Amino acid sequence: MGGDFAPRAPIAGALQALGALPPQHHIELVGQTSVIEAELRDLWSGDFASLSHVRDRVTIVEAPQVIAMSDKPSVALRSKTDSSMVVGIRRVAEGHAHGFVSAGNTGAQMAASLMHLKLHPGLTRPAIGTLFPTAQSPILVLDSGANMDCSPEELVQFARIGTVYARALLGRANPAVGLLSVGEEPEKGNATVKEAHQRLLGAGLNFLGNVEGRDIPNGACDRGVIDVVVCDGFTGNVLLKFYESIGPMLIGMVAKVAGLDARAIARSLTQLDVDEQGGAPLLGVRGVSIISHGKSSPRAIENAIMVALRAYESGMSDEIGRRLAESLPTTSGTAL
Repeated sequence: MGGDFAPRAPIAGALQALGALPPQHHIELVGQTSVIEAELRDLWSGDFASLSHVRDRVTIVEAPQVIAMSDKPSVALRSKTDSSMVVGIRRVAEGHAHGFVSAGNTGAQMAASLMHLKLHPGLTRPAIGTLFPTAQSPILVLDSGANMDCSPEELVQFARIGTVYARALLGRANPAVGLLSVGEEPEKGNATVKEAHQRLLGAGLNFLGNVEGRDIPNGACDRGVIDVVVCDGFTGNVLLKFYESIGPMLIGMVAKVAGLDARAIARSLTQLDVDEQGGAPLLGVRGVSIISHGKSSPRAIENAIMVALRAYESGMSDEIGRRLAESLPTTSGTAL
């Protein structure tokens, strides 16, 4: 029920995902039953008639309330305990579903995930981990929107989560971490970034130091290849949305200059298409919670479901918890 194009886009995306997946996969559509049933009838009698064979792989889970994009997360969680978002995340927490996907209110999804899925020990906040395409290998940027303000220690925690993710799921043997700032010198940045820099020097990570915005598209700085970039969610979300705008702009410019079909160029630059990414995992919580863009199309939702499936099948959350426990410093045998 969440997102700018709900309920049509989430439902259509779910059907497209089922059409592409083997028959053992099922999807629960969580929300207002009458609304969902009406959308399904319309889709199956129209453009999605060819997917009518997946009917028995779709289950509707009733959730009468809806958290609006404008709702404050804390208020929504208290007053809308039967919302589609809270009910869906509870389904994962209780073991009825393997992952949750939403294009709805990001703050509410983070809060509900914290409440019901809980954090891995040693963390105080989760982070949205987004893969950014670069001239080399993709870079994991976190946080890209979950936490508007972060303490220096939380930025160090994000570096640990990112290092575990990059090693376990991206296959980077010794992930290199950069701290996003306005200059590469240690004294550059605001007070939080400068303190985080000093803490990261002693964190036992492969810390490259500060990196700048221009280093991200290159995938490297003058100290080497970058695997993980750490920043607060305000900065990360601004960076993400700027990055998302670059692909359409470049495609339009090249098409105009070269006299080519923009759609053909777009097909060759799918790594710059936000719909291809689908969604980003909320890293640090003990379960699969995938956050999609509010403007997600059916194709974006389909790809977000594929991200959730890969996250579950890879054991991402358990692996992060295990490796995080191994990497955290300890005092008198107690994990910090």
